[in-house]
Amino acid sequence: MGEAIILFSDISKHFGQVIAVANTNFEIYRGEFFSLLGPSGCGKTTLLRMVAGFEAPTTGEIFIDGQPMSATPPNHRPVNIVFQNYAIFPHLDVRGNIAFGMRKSGLSRAELDQRIDEVLELIKLPGYGSRGADELSGGQRQRVALARALIKQPKVLLLDEPLGALDKKLREQMQIELRQLQQQLGITFLFVTHDQEEALTLSDRIAVMSDGHVMEIASPAELYESPGSRFVADFIGSMNFFEGEVSCRETSTVRVTTRVLGEIEVPLTTASPTTGERVWVAIRPEKLQPVFSEPQSRTNTVVGQMGPSAYLGDRSHFYVHLTQREEPVLVALQNLERSLDHLRRPNQPVWLQWADDAVVLLPRD
Repeated sequence: MGEAIILFSDISKHFGQVIAVANTNFEIYRGEFFSLLGPSGCGKTTLLRMVAGFEAPTTGEIFIDGQPMSATPPNHRPVNIVFQNYAIFPHLDVRGNIAFGMRKSGLSRAELDQRIDEVLELIKLPGYGSRGADELSGGQRQRVALARALIKQPKVLLLDEPLGALDKKLREQMQIELRQLQQQLGITFLFVTHDQEEALTLSDRIAVMSDGHVMEIASPAELYESPGSRFVADFIGSMNFFEGEVSCRETSTVRVTTRVLGEIEVPLTTASPTTGERVWVAIRPEKLQPVFSEPQSRTNTVVGQMGPSAYLGDRSHFYVHLTQREEPVLVALQNLERSLDHLRRPNQPVWLQWADDAVVLLPRD
C-alpha cells in the first residue's frame, strides 16, 4: 500500500431527501490511477465534485495531502479537472486555451510560453499552438483540455468521463495515451466512468459504486476474477449465475449442490462460505467450453441445446438452453478460426465444461 493523497472520512452528501453519497470511507494513494465506476445516479460524479470543491459534504471531511478541504475553495485546492465536454473556448487559439487558467500565476511571458510548449509536447500536439478551436478534432480538443488542466501542475487530476464524447476507436486510442501520460507524470488521476471496459483498461484500482455506496474497491483483475458480490460480478463484464447451497467443506474444496449444474467442487479460499449457506455459483462466459460430442467425464459438465448466436468481430457469443434453467447460458469464444459457423446450428446438443477454478461463489444476499 502506498501513501494516501486523498482520504474520504465519513463522507455523505444529501440533496433534500435524496442520499447521493452514503457514509463513505476510503483512501486514494499517491501516484495511482483510481477510477470511480458505476451506473448513472450512483454518486460517482458527486464524489468527484466534492473533491473539486464544487459540492460540500453534508457530513464528514475530505483530506487532500493530509489537509482538510472543507474550508478551502475550489480555486485554492491542489487539484484540477477535465470535463466530458472539454469546455474549449471558441474565441481562443490552442495556446490561449491552455494559458487561460494561468493568468494570475505570476509567471513571466517567457516562463509561461515555455510551460505551454512543454505541455504541448506532453500531449503530442507540438506546433498546434496557433490553431483555432474550430480547427481541432475531438481527440485534439480532449488533449487541449488535458493540457489546460496539467499546466497548473496539480497534485490530483480529476477526470469526469472525459472520453465519453469520442467514437469507439478514438476512445480506445486515448485510453492508451491517457494511461501513458499518467505513468509519465506520476501524479494521481481520479477518473469517473460508467464504462466497465474503460475502467479495467486504465485503472490501478477501481471503486464500484451503487446507490451512493461504495460496493467494493480492488484492482481490475481482482474485481473481474474474484468479485465479492453479485452486483459487482454482474456489473463488471458478463456473468452466468446459478443458485446453489454449500453441502460440505473439505480440506481443499467446497462442495456445492445446484439444481442446474448438479453437485460441483470449488477450490477452498479464505472467503469460502460455510456448510448450509445459500450461494450464487457464478461463471464467466469465456470460461465455459462447448463440446459437441458427449465427453467421457461428466465432471464440471452440463448438457444443453444450442440457441441463438451473435458475431462480434473478435469474438462470438452463443446462447445455450439448459433444461433446468429458464434463462439461456451465455458462452463467449474468441474467433481464432475464420468461421465458427459449425457452432451456429440451433438446437444441436452441446456439452458445456469448465475448470474448477472458473467458478466464483457469491453470497445470496
